[in-house]
Amino acid sequence: MPDALNSFDISTIAPDQPVLIAGPTASGKSALALRIAESQGGIIVNADALQVFAGWRVLTARPDDHDLALAPHHLYGHVPLEADYSVGHWLRDVAPYLENGPRPIIVGGTGLYFTALTEGLADIPATPPDVRRLADERVRTEGFEALLAELDSKSAARLDQQNPMRVQRAWEVLSATGKGIADWQDDTPAPLLPLSKCKPIALMPDREWLNHRIAKRFDLMLEQGALEEARKISPIWNPNWQSSKAIGARELIAHVNGGISLETARNEAVISSRQYAKRQRSWLRSKMSNWLRLDLD
Repeated sequence: MPDALNSFDISTIAPDQPVLIAGPTASGKSALALRIAESQGGIIVNADALQVFAGWRVLTARPDDHDLALAPHHLYGHVPLEADYSVGHWLRDVAPYLENGPRPIIVGGTGLYFTALTEGLADIPATPPDVRRLADERVRTEGFEALLAELDSKSAARLDQQNPMRVQRAWEVLSATGKGIADWQDDTPAPLLPLSKCKPIALMPDREWLNHRIAKRFDLMLEQGALEEARKISPIWNPNWQSSKAIGARELIAHVNGGISLETARNEAVISSRQYAKRQRSWLRSKMSNWLRLDLD
């Protein structure tokens, strides 16, 4: 665990206070959550959009058996590999852990989950399957930029225009409802867990330090069985599944199917992971500026 996390004074957290821990991939979030749980008690609840899925346990860095034995963990690997799962699904799943019971320590890298939890979530209807299929096809053939060009100006100005998933989601909402996602967001109910009622911690690692950790962690994933996961999933692999967006999944499947070498798969996955971490850091800076920030290097 980085020195800044080792030296973090856990006594500044009330033992019954819910804790939120956000940060980029490979930044040490889970280790800090475990340290708090072991020191003060509580349950660890997942807030990572890819760790909810079954199948890619190693590749998404879900807790291993050793970690599971140290503290109760929830909302990890509970969604079938082929299922759709939205932030609305996650809010419904996390709600029971915010009620009576052990103090939750909510940890993950999906900024939208935390924003919805602490600021509320608009009640946007689910995307019809035919609209999703059309969006997937257009992204495949034209690129997500084609969908971005068709968004209403208010929604386009508000979202992360470099994030293909966010752009596609906004396009699907507009196509399905005739109402821009920004307008839906402006009509948002009260949050389940306001920031004033919890301890929000944002890990902000140095870029070079994190890039090094990302490469080391992917190599460790290969040693721990990520390639075997890919071989198991390959016969049913569907690139359109949400679970298939796990960083490194596409590359390892391509290797298993004979398309690229393992070295190429590894290098491309590391690059993708670093790009993902860059987007996560941008979210932290823009959306979580009022969280307690721990700088890591």
